[in-house]
Amino acid sequence: MNTMINLINNHRSVRHFEDKPLSEEQIQMIVTSAQAASTSSFIQAYSIIGVTDEAKKKKLAELAGNQSFVETCGHFFVFCADLHRHKVVSEMEGINLTESIESTEKFMVGLIDAALAAQNAALSAESMGLGICYVGGIRNNLHGICEVLKTPEHVIPLFGLAVGYPARENEQKPRLPYHHIYHENEYEQSPNQYKVELEEYNKTISAYYHERTSGKRADTWTEQMSHMFEKKKRMYMKDFVQEKGLDRV
Repeated sequence: MNTMINLINNHRSVRHFEDKPLSEEQIQMIVTSAQAASTSSFIQAYSIIGVTDEAKKKKLAELAGNQSFVETCGHFFVFCADLHRHKVVSEMEGINLTESIESTEKFMVGLIDAALAAQNAALSAESMGLGICYVGGIRNNLHGICEVLKTPEHVIPLFGLAVGYPARENEQKPRLPYHHIYHENEYEQSPNQYKVELEEYNKTISAYYHERTSGKRADTWTEQMSHMFEKKKRMYMKDFVQEKGLDRV
């Protein structure tokens, strides 16, 4: 175990922050670290929007499901899949790149590039003693988010990253068992094996919630997932993505 592995394995989401903004140097370091992440074929199909305006942060917190820490964190970053600059490239080079820009493949490149950059940003922030929390809630109302952030066509906000000085840290949630995530040579497809491992994981998660809430909660992971997937959520997404000029081909 080295310092970096310890940092990675010690991750937990932070949703309570001190009333203290990040310095410009910290912000630049986090963004520079994000840019150091791998990017498919050097396409760099993402952008990061830092939100400092108090009114905008308040609106984003509301649109993300009234998550107050979005408004009170030290700095709020929004990671976007971005093929807008490649539309500009097509104009500069006099080549029609629309079909490629609007393909499902390039949309996936944007998603992956943004996710890789964000994880670098998160690790950079945590290495400075800061806390972070990813915020997928911004996808609850992307029309509203895009209006606040003034994003052009071919740009889609994917998730936020709240960063700040932790006022309180949560306990770390136990992850799925190693052998349930890692498959060697081929995908393990035995339903019985899956069920055995998930039953064991259910016991772990139930005990975690029982201890964390002093017995007020003891639900299992499979219960959580079944309830979550049962509720149809953000079903407008495909239409929205295509409205923004991506995933059309």
